[in-house]
Formats: sequence, structure tokens, C-alpha cells
Amino acid sequence: MDNLRNFSIIAHIDHGKSTLSDRIIEKCGGLSKREMKSQVLDTLELERERGITIKAQSVALDYISEDKKFSFNLIDTPGHVDFSYEVSRSLAACEGALLVVDGSQGVEAQTLSTCYKAIDLGLEVIPVINKIDLPQSDPDKVKKEIEEIIGIDASDAICVSAKDGTGLEELIEQIILKIPPPKLSKIQDLQALIIDSWYDNFLGVISLIRIFSGELKSGEKFTVKSNGQSFSADSLGVFTPKKSPREILHSGEVGYLVANVKDLKSVPVGDTIVLTKKRETPQLDGFEEVQPQVFASFFPIDSNDYQSFREALMKLNLNDASLTFEPENSEILGSGFRCGFLGTLHLEVVKERLEREYGLDLITTAPSVSYEVIKTNGDELMISSPAELPTPNEIHQIKEPIIRSTVLCPDKYVGDVIELAMSKRGVQKDLQYLGGQVSIVFEMPLSEIVMDFFDMLKSKSQGYASVDFVFLRYQHSDLVRVDVAVNSLVVDSLSAIMHRSDAQRRGREIAKRLKEVIPRQMFEIPIQIMLGSKIIARESVKAFRKNVTAKLYGGDVTRKKKLLEKQKAGKKKMKQIGKVSLPQEAFLSFLSTDKRK
Repeated sequence: MDNLRNFSIIAHIDHGKSTLSDRIIEKCGGLSKREMKSQVLDTLELERERGITIKAQSVALDYISEDKKFSFNLIDTPGHVDFSYEVSRSLAACEGALLVVDGSQGVEAQTLSTCYKAIDLGLEVIPVINKIDLPQSDPDKVKKEIEEIIGIDASDAICVSAKDGTGLEELIEQIILKIPPPKLSKIQDLQALIIDSWYDNFLGVISLIRIFSGELKSGEKFTVKSNGQSFSADSLGVFTPKKSPREILHSGEVGYLVANVKDLKSVPVGDTIVLTKKRETPQLDGFEEVQPQVFASFFPIDSNDYQSFREALMKLNLNDASLTFEPENSEILGSGFRCGFLGTLHLEVVKERLEREYGLDLITTAPSVSYEVIKTNGDELMISSPAELPTPNEIHQIKEPIIRSTVLCPDKYVGDVIELAMSKRGVQKDLQYLGGQVSIVFEMPLSEIVMDFFDMLKSKSQGYASVDFVFLRYQHSDLVRVDVAVNSLVVDSLSAIMHRSDAQRRGREIAKRLKEVIPRQMFEIPIQIMLGSKIIARESVKAFRKNVTAKLYGGDVTRKKKLLEKQKAGKKKMKQIGKVSLPQEAFLSFLSTDKRK
């Protein structure tokens, strides 16, 4: 165990985590030159396409230094704020972390939060400055930023280029030197933590485990502590990054476990595995249960897909514990699920994975957040959908989630950033000049962030600003439910909860956007935005006009009037029985209602 090192690579998005992992795998001979490809640990098609890491991946490597053989367990983690839960799970399996910072861009918001997570867990953090091959790279400035903004010593930070491998040997020597080996546990019996799980159509559930004490042999019976279910370890192994079977996994190692588990809830992530003959072995600390921040409803376009949609969600939920879902029914869209996510990127990724990996066609409603409602009789409710909101006479007050967001940006964009945050009902709490950057802290409603805040922040700061946020509290606010009626029928999936002062302006914008996306019919379609029984905005989708008088070639004007009256009566009848099908764009129009710049 003295020669074993477990470490994660953590960083902001695009600072070179996956490329650095590639170089370390190559250096340690995990894959041959012929087998190497860029971002080798990004196995999902979606990850390679978007150029982001979504799932943390582990790899076991061997390295020989001064005639001593060292074993590394490296875990590459995501960088986006929406996948921070994935990062915290990975860090629980490690003793150290490489904090990678881009030499040209410096410290960014997510660098800060992931580093603090690692420090809180008592990990040894090694600062690494990447991309030193770029002409605009300034390692000395970045070292100063790390010390001023994060507060860890960066005087001996290692400068590397993950692209061409510069400084790689020095980095590996520092990993051996600075990251401690796994601690010896006082408990001799098996204790293993389930870090991750995913579903394989042939093998069933595959679990990624970190052994904290004892050892697990192939064929041994083990028990899951939370539910008491027992299974036999059919096969064990590590990823190198190819699957490499082993007969035994020792204390301190990270590897995979296949046990012919078919029920997705039998091996929950964060649970402890012990030997069946030693069931009384104590449980390890799991992970904090993550609370979803953003909610949206998914409905299959073909109602026959409902069952396969449910199974697909269960399989994804096994692999992604931060996804929650519950059944929901809509008058217009039929049966579906109300799903909870950590953010809008998380929502997009889950939707794309459902469509690609499970072949589903889905309609998604606009994202919303959860609210706390205090009724007049004193009852408290948590609602995640406008449809769950009680009638106005039953509501005493509605509280919305407030977040604390930290924005890091160059000083020339400070004015624009503050202006944008104020327009989103933000309250400035702190402003500090740190190593050439400015850190601005705001308290603002989460509902204002989920729409388009990130895009607008990037455009205001020409891509230089970065943001990180944490949930703070629920706070009383003057919120109202706004309904959308199309052809006099309220579309419950388009209802939204918004601030009263903003309702009229946003209502008008929603009506205009719906007018653009709803297809024209042979009859006029009114679009009404309603606040209770009061209509606050209205637009009409004009009817197609058929020239019924074209065949007339003269005669009395009453002939013409008679035909027009007949057409008018026909359109009136059509309007009563006609159905308006809403395209997917109608639901997505909510996503871009705010056009303020």
C-alpha cells in the first residue's frame, strides 16, 4: 500500500484535465501509441462531441521510479458546475488532487469551488499550471492568483503542457512525493464504498468501488449495508483504461465489481459493501444526498414509449444519482415525468442521452425551480411545478430559492456584470480585487439564473467571466402564477411562476414568441397570457384565407355575401372543434423570453 496513490484531476471547464489524463496514461503505458486517442477517458459520444467531461472516469496505472513500482488510481472529473456532485463523489475515493489551472486564463470560479471541496475532505492539493506552451501563458501571474484567490501555496506549482508532455515527469514525481498512500484502517474486514454504478445490457449493474479496508475476492459473497441484500462477486477488475480482470481487490484500490445485479436499486451509490459472513462491519460515511435545483417535465411524443421511457430514466438514475423523477400527467401532452436536475446543462445532457442512447422522442417543458408555499392554514408545501400551486386564497406567502453566486472577471467588465446581475434581481454583497481579477458576490433568485444568465454573462464579458453558485435559503417574494391559453384552452405545461413586477413584460414577450412558433390553421387562434382571471397580454395567429369568391364571374352582390357568410360559419365551427398542436419550439420559447442586453 505504500506504493499506491489515489488522486483526482480537478479544474474549471477547458483547463486541460482530460488531455493531462491522456498524457499520464501514455507515460505510464496504460495504452500503446496505436490505441491512444485524444480525451481517451471521455467515453460517451456526447462528451466527445461537446468537448466536455460529464462522467468521472477512473484508470489504474503502473509507474516505475528508481526501480520502485508505483500503482496510480487516477480519476478524471467534470469541470462544469452542473456536474459538481460527480466531482465530490470522486474526491471521496482519493487522498490527493491535482488542481489544474490554465496558464493563460488563470483562476476561474469553478477552480475555486472544486479546490475548496478537496480541502474540506482533507486531500493533499498539488497546484499544476497547464498550457505553458501558449504564447499568452503567464505562469508567475497565475501562481500569484492561486495564492491570492484560493489561498494555497503555489510557489512550487508545477508548470506543464498537457498537449506536448512538457513537465510531465516532474509532475509524476511530485504525485509520488506529496500525495500520501491510503491510510491503514483499524478494521481488518472488508469495507468498500460504491462510488459509481452503470447498467450493462449483458452484465447487469456494474459498480465502481473503492476498498477502504480488507479485500474482496472473486466469488466471495458480499452484502450491501443499507438494504441487507447479498450477492456473489462474479468478476472483479480495474480499468487500465481497458477492462483488466483481477482475482482480488486489495485495500486502497479502486476497481469495478460485477455481481449479476439486475435490480437497479440494489446497489445504491454511496453505500457500503461488507462481507456477508461479517455483516456487523460498520458502515462508511456516504455522500450528502444532493438536492435538485432545476425542474422540467418530459413527455414521450409517442405514448406507447412511456414504459421504455421509465426504464431509461431508471438506468440513467443509477449512473447519475443527482437526477430525480416522478410521474406526471398533462391534459394536452399525456403521461410523462417531472424530472429534477442540478442545472440547465445537466437537463440538456440528460435529454440528449435519453434520445440517443435509448432512442426516445421527447417534448420538454421550460425549466423551473422549486418554491416553498406557506398556506393560510399554516401548512408548508414544496412545489416544483406551477400546476401544484394552490389557489390564491389558500396562499399566505410564496418563498423562492436564493443563491449566492461568485463571479470572477477582469476589472473592465465589472460595470456590465453588476448591471446584468441587478437586472436579474441580484443584490451585490461583496467586491474584491484579487490578482488582476475581480471577485463579485451576489445574492439572487435561482429562477433568474436558470433561463439565460450564463449566456448573457459570457456575451457581456466576451467570454472572460466565470460563475459558480451555491444554494443559500428560501426567501419570501411577490410571486404569481402566469397561465397561457391557446384557443381558449389553458396549456398547463406552459404555465410559469414569476415575479409580479416582471409578469406583464414577460407575458407580452411570451405571447409574441408563441405567435411565431404556433402553425397557422384555417381559423384564427387567440393566444392569451393570464394572471388569474385577468388577461395581461394577447396575440392572434391569423387564419389562412381561402378565396371562396374566386369562381364568381358577375351577378348580384348577394351571391358574394352568401359565400363569405358560409365560410365565416364554417370557420366558427372549425374553431369550436379544431385542435391546435403545439410544436416543441413553443415550449422552448420560454427559454429565451428575456431579451434584455
